[in-house]
Amino acid sequence: MSRGSTFLRCFTVAGAALSGVSAAMCVLNAATMPRLRRARSVGESVTVCVPARNEARTIARLIADLRAQHYDGDLQVLVLDDDSTDDTYATALAAVDGDPCISVFASNAEPPPGWTGKAAACRTLADLAYTGRPDLDVLVFVDADVRLADDAIAAAVAALRTHDVSLLCPWPVQRTGSVAEKLVQPLLAFSWMSMLAVRSANHSSRSSTVVACGQLMVFDASDYRDIGGHASVASSATEDLDIARVLRRRGKATAVVAGAGFLSCRMYDGWAELGSGYTRWLWSAFGGRIGSGLVLVTMALAYLVPPLAAVAGSGATRRIGCAGYGAAVLSRTVAALSESGDRSVVGAVRHAAAASAHPVSTVTYAFLTVDSHRRRARGRLSWKERALLGAGDISDPGGRQS
Repeated sequence: MSRGSTFLRCFTVAGAALSGVSAAMCVLNAATMPRLRRARSVGESVTVCVPARNEARTIARLIADLRAQHYDGDLQVLVLDDDSTDDTYATALAAVDGDPCISVFASNAEPPPGWTGKAAACRTLADLAYTGRPDLDVLVFVDADVRLADDAIAAAVAALRTHDVSLLCPWPVQRTGSVAEKLVQPLLAFSWMSMLAVRSANHSSRSSTVVACGQLMVFDASDYRDIGGHASVASSATEDLDIARVLRRRGKATAVVAGAGFLSCRMYDGWAELGSGYTRWLWSAFGGRIGSGLVLVTMALAYLVPPLAAVAGSGATRRIGCAGYGAAVLSRTVAALSESGDRSVVGAVRHAAAASAHPVSTVTYAFLTVDSHRRRARGRLSWKERALLGAGDISDPGGRQS
C-alpha cells in the first residue's frame, strides 16, 4: 500500500468513526429527548412579546395563531414594529382587529450603540411587559415567522414548570422550500443532536452544553429580570444561546424540548435570505476564527472524507468510506425524523433522500462560515436592511399604539 493510500485509509477510518458516533448520538436523542405535551393551562400570567422588523409577509399569520390560543390564565400579547421599511405595522394592526389582549407598538429609531436590533427590540418589549404587571409570571419571546398550534403557549408554559427551569426553548419544526433551505436548515437540529446527549445537557449547569432557539423562548419572568434581561446580551449576534449561557452562569437552569406538533418556522425564503441570515452570526458561533477552523476541519473529516473514499478509494478503504457515509446519512435522517415528529415510512424515505446530500450541505455550511468571517472583517454584516450593530437611541415605543 502506498503512503498516499495509507493516509487516505487513516483519515477515512477517523472520519467514519466520527460519523458513527454522531449517528449513535442522534439515535439516543431521538429515543430520549423530551417533547412538548398537551397540557391544561396552569393559570399563570403570561405576556408574549413579538419583535418584528420587515415582517409584513408573516406577522398576520402569527397574530392569528396567537388570537386562537387556548389558555385559561391571563394572556397578553405585545407586538413591536422595529422601524420596519415595509407595512409591518399596518398589517399587524389589521390582523389584531381590535382584540383587547393584543397591543401593537412601533419604534422609529436605530438600536443604541453596542446593541443588536433584536436585543434592543426584546428589551423594549420586556419593559412594556413589566409596566403595570410587576407580578408577571411568564415572559415569552416569539419570532414573527413562527406558526403556533392553538395549544402551543399552554403546553410551553406547562413544560417550563414541569422541567423547573428558568428558560424553556421548544424547538420548532424547521420548514423549508428552496433547495438552499433544504441543504442548510436541517443542520440546525442535526448540529446539536449529533453532539450532545440532550437529556443530560438539560440537567447540566455548564454553559458549554446549552441548546437554545430564539424562535420561541419561554422565561420565568422573575429569573429573566434577575439577569438584566436582554441587556445581558446586548451586543450578541447569537443572543438566544448567550442569554441561556448567562442564566446557567447565574446558577439557573435551561432546557430544550422538541416542539413538533405545536410550532414550526420557515426562517428564510431562498438563498439570498438564507445567506444573509447565516452570515450575520456564524462568525461568532465557535468562538472566533480558530474555533471555526477546527469545527470545519472536523466536519470535513467526518462528512467529506468518507464519501470521497467511497468514490475514489478501493478495497477496505472504500468499504469504510461507504460505512462512514451511511452513518452520516443515518444520523441526518434520524435527526430530521425526531425534529419533525414524523414516524411514517414515507417520511423516513423522504428525509433519507434529503440526507444523502449531506456532503453538499457540509460544503455549503463551510462556505457560509467563511463568508461570515469575511463579511465581518469588511464591516458588511447586516440583516433586514440594518447593520448588525447600530447607533442612536430607542425612542419611546408608546408613540404609536393600537
